Amino acid sequence: MSAERILYPCYFDATLQRREGRRVAKNLGAKSPELAAIEAVLRRMKVPHRVEEHHHPARWAEREGRIVAEWEGSKEDLIRKVARGLSGRK
Repeated sequence: MSAERILYPCYFDATLQRREGRRVAKNLGAKSPELAAIEAVLRRMKVPHRVEEHHHPARWAEREGRIVAEWEGSKEDLIRKVARGLSGRK
């Protein structure tokens, strides 16, 4: 059974510092990633997901939304795979 993993766009934003919510290396990040771009990567990976109107607690004013993905592995593994998809790497 897969677990729900929550992904926020700030996890992949190369313009942010780690303390601001970025969870990937700057060279893997994207500049101001859109929710639709993250969703497209998950669709290519065939990962079931849904978009929600909830926002990152530390960045609530940004109103960027989030994606809840069904993923069996670790959240960090999913974050790295999505980041590679956003940057065009395999």
